[in-house]
Amino acid sequence: MLQAIANTEIGLIFNIQKFSINDGPGIRSTIFFAGCPLSCLWCSNPESQNRNREAALACKDPKLTGRAWTIEEVLAEVEKDRCFYEESGGGITLSGGEVLQQHSFAIALLQEAHKRSLHCAAETTGFASHEVFSEFIKHIDLLLFDMKHCDRELHKERTGVYNDIILKNMRYALEQKVPVIARIPVIPRFNANRKAAAGMAALLKDMGISEVHLLPFHQFGEKKYEQLGIPYEMANVKQLHPEHLQSYFEVFSREGLNVSFR
Repeated sequence: MLQAIANTEIGLIFNIQKFSINDGPGIRSTIFFAGCPLSCLWCSNPESQNRNREAALACKDPKLTGRAWTIEEVLAEVEKDRCFYEESGGGITLSGGEVLQQHSFAIALLQEAHKRSLHCAAETTGFASHEVFSEFIKHIDLLLFDMKHCDRELHKERTGVYNDIILKNMRYALEQKVPVIARIPVIPRFNANRKAAAGMAALLKDMGISEVHLLPFHQFGEKKYEQLGIPYEMANVKQLHPEHLQSYFEVFSREGLNVSFR
């Protein structure tokens, strides 16, 4: 099992995706970190979950195992697209997996990126100790904060962890005036119903969140489960599309939230 990594020199990264347009403002390079303590049943990157690390290594496929990168290697790669960041107001986004699993490397990377005047965003579940999280957000220009459910028992049942520290960290980020966008994966059999939507919308409004991204369930990661040789519990579940979720969308809109599909 991959544990939280405390290495400021080397990071385990799956991919650096160029020309991302849904991971923050402008054109961005999204850096996918390995490791995640959650076990979401619908995860499109199951190779990133700690519980699947041994299965990923057994495949001996670099796309599933990731590789070690230095900070200079990462920055050299993202700097290739600086002209696009400058023209579009973009930058880099740290994603995963869960970037907080490699917080020391991530913070060092962010510090160097800011020295180069790169806008830095991060997509995170927020599942980390408060000490780690509070240090991490000092170096972030924008948080794309995953929210999966406001019911702690259902959250535990489907993701493997309670959401107590997640919500605590989200509130703290807002208190520190860090720009936060809530991102909600809309998942059948879990939170794709009006009751769950109403609970999350009310909670986000109470916290002071103004912008919400809805991410309809898809099957893009299904083949990875086959490669890893692990069961996929969402097999044969139909994908969701914005046209299926208009009433869901309206729950957030009626709360005065700036909501959109991604």
